[in-house]
Amino acid sequence: MNFITISGRTLMSVLEPGEISPDELRSAGVTDDTVIRVNRQGDIEVRRRAEWDVIGGLIGDFENRLKHATGLEWAPD
Repeated sequence: MNFITISGRTLMSVLEPGEISPDELRSAGVTDDTVIRVNRQGDIEVRRRAEWDVIGGLIGDFENRLKHATGLEWAPD
């Protein structure tokens, strides 16, 4: 599976209405420095101590938003 890895801060900057809210992200333990990865389907995964947790998803044109915000392409896990 391919991902773009980002920080919690970057994730919050690319959110759009109808997606997971900043308050929901904070409730899931996301901070500015949290390691996040997003797959091609838009699933948002948070890095925990020994695993990744899916906490929500992105919709719409999230691929272009992520690539524009990070300058990154999809990379295999």
